[in-house]
Amino acid sequence: MKNLSTLFAFTFLALLGIANAQSADINAQEILAASDAVRNPDFPFGLTTTLTEYRNGKQTDSSTLAVYSKADNSNGQFRNLIRFVAPARDANKLMLKSGNDLWFYDPANKASIRISPQQRLLGQAANGDVVTVNLAKDYQATLASEEEIRDGERQTRLCYKLALAAITADVTYHHIELWIDVKNKHPLKARYYTESGRLLKTAYFRHYQQQLGQDRPTETVIIDGLDPNWVTVMQLSDYAKRDVPDAWLQRDYLPRFKPE
Repeated sequence: MKNLSTLFAFTFLALLGIANAQSADINAQEILAASDAVRNPDFPFGLTTTLTEYRNGKQTDSSTLAVYSKADNSNGQFRNLIRFVAPARDANKLMLKSGNDLWFYDPANKASIRISPQQRLLGQAANGDVVTVNLAKDYQATLASEEEIRDGERQTRLCYKLALAAITADVTYHHIELWIDVKNKHPLKARYYTESGRLLKTAYFRHYQQQLGQDRPTETVIIDGLDPNWVTVMQLSDYAKRDVPDAWLQRDYLPRFKPE
């Protein structure tokens, strides 16, 4: 009987451990979804994204994009149409995200080609960094720890540290470490890794402002994983609730798209 009682005790503790682990995973996914809601409105919207690249503190390049985003009712993930505004050599080129497919359209040759979200767009910003995404749809989150960090405003914040593992192979990053403010679910910092575990870049989400009914980060500072003097700043402005017609989000429509 004593051995049987011991066996029951070990079994109970093992089941309790599994339940706690499952609960932690569920909570982590909920935390990630809450941070997605901080970054993204739950209705169609538009904004302007300005990318500025710096090397050793000196500006070396810049690009301005008009972004139109709308969630897909079938899966909750965003579809995006991105129009290049500046520099002049890139004006009116387009990028379309539909599902996890990413297409680039150049009006000069009227051809659309499939591109990779990992491909570098400007500086440290990849194609996948400028499209609107719900990370909770593409990554499985686990709660790694709670810890204090210095955020992009040089303030100390208590954060959930989440480990994100890609659910599918066609997302921008294989895995991500993400720090989310315990109090308000603001994403504050991220590290992005290759499949082999090499650090690609570190990002700080900062300059929170009221935009479309929610405090949202309006600037992301992206630092190269090997060279800390190679920095790209991504600024988000001109948030507006707007109609994004389904036709805009079709590859066949790209040659007919006319900027408003």
